[in-house]
Amino acid sequence: MTETEGHLRRHFTVTGFVSDAARGRTALHWHRLGIWLPPGGHIEPDEDPVQAVFREVREETGLEAEIVSGGPAFGYTSPPQLAPPAAMAVYDIPRDSMLDEPHQHIDFIYFLRPAEASPILPNEMQWRWFDRDELSRSTELHEDVRELAFAAIDAAQAAAIAST
Repeated sequence: MTETEGHLRRHFTVTGFVSDAARGRTALHWHRLGIWLPPGGHIEPDEDPVQAVFREVREETGLEAEIVSGGPAFGYTSPPQLAPPAAMAVYDIPRDSMLDEPHQHIDFIYFLRPAEASPILPNEMQWRWFDRDELSRSTELHEDVRELAFAAIDAAQAAAIAST
């Protein structure tokens, strides 16, 4: 449905905060909107949110990653369970070049850690690792990104401690 029919169009999206536990940092890139953002994008047809976040992280950063937080896994084996997101949010998106009408993104937000021990980010799209101090000082971050980035670093560090 369109906005003119009384309902805003909604798109399902994913965001993956990839955090390096050993160095206490998370990966962000400079977005065309003039802010630092984590990897993410639209969920494709026939793709579940977990597949989508792994794909988006791999496409945008070149990193293989694993989910480090979410809800509990239950004991049943059928039907299969998907890892729940660490958070969900609804973002209002104004008119843009991708879609010529305002719409919303219903975003599944996951916390991940890189599969490799010394992850390297690509130079394209201006990727950078942000530590806690840089996250605290940056004026080019929205508050939700800052708060989620801190929580993602905490989750990656807790997962690293639990796996030792």
